[in-house]
Amino acid sequence: MISQHSRHCTVELQALPSRIGQVRRIVSAQLRYWHLDPLIERAVLGVTELLSNVHRHAEPDKMCTVEIELLLGRLTVSVHDNDPRLPVVQDAELFATSGRGLAMVAAVSESWGVRPHGESGKVVWFTLPASSAAVPKISPYDAGQPQPQQCDAGRRPATRGRRSEHAPARSAVAG
Repeated sequence: MISQHSRHCTVELQALPSRIGQVRRIVSAQLRYWHLDPLIERAVLGVTELLSNVHRHAEPDKMCTVEIELLLGRLTVSVHDNDPRLPVVQDAELFATSGRGLAMVAAVSESWGVRPHGESGKVVWFTLPASSAAVPKISPYDAGQPQPQQCDAGRRPATRGRRSEHAPARSAVAG
């Protein structure tokens, strides 16, 4: 849920390719709602990379929480998963098709990091400067359009302990 005062949004999901696309759309819509349009491309790229890592590497499950928060001129995007193993930045081979995700997060963000979360998980996060992007901008396309009230619009209620059916991914997610 979102609170107008705290500028905070949380989404729980299974990091599956079809869900990653949904989170990209949620993050984009939320940043537009906060008038942070200049940050959308970098935030979506970063969250895609972090969720792709959860999809590819996290054990015992793919459940995770994405959190975006605007505080003191800084947008922080974080992904919490249930795997205590910390990620490592790799030097990818020239023609490798994966292994560059964290390097890309580092390249597009102001800062990034990882911290253990309890005994069974971790949080990987990155920040983007939002002070200059936070000036409200109104485009002619926004006039009269309803604004999202929650960051989890269109998401099905989470079911703990039950596996839900997912549609197959229609496109690949780069790692």
